[in-house]
Amino acid sequence: MKTKTHKSYAKRVKVTKTGKVLLRKPGINHFNAKESRSKQLIKKHRVDLPMSSKAKQRFLLGV
Repeated sequence: MKTKTHKSYAKRVKVTKTGKVLLRKPGINHFNAKESRSKQLIKKHRVDLPMSSKAKQRFLLGV
């Protein structure tokens, strides 16, 4: 039985051309007015998700 993709999580994930899995940092949608602009821009960067190649293959089948 094939499992369904968790769509809300899939929207936060980006797979690069080389196969890296990048995640969006949490906490960038609202409550940012009181933070400095530099902190807001730092939050926009994505974080690399370290995983083994076997886990990456399983993960990429669902996304």
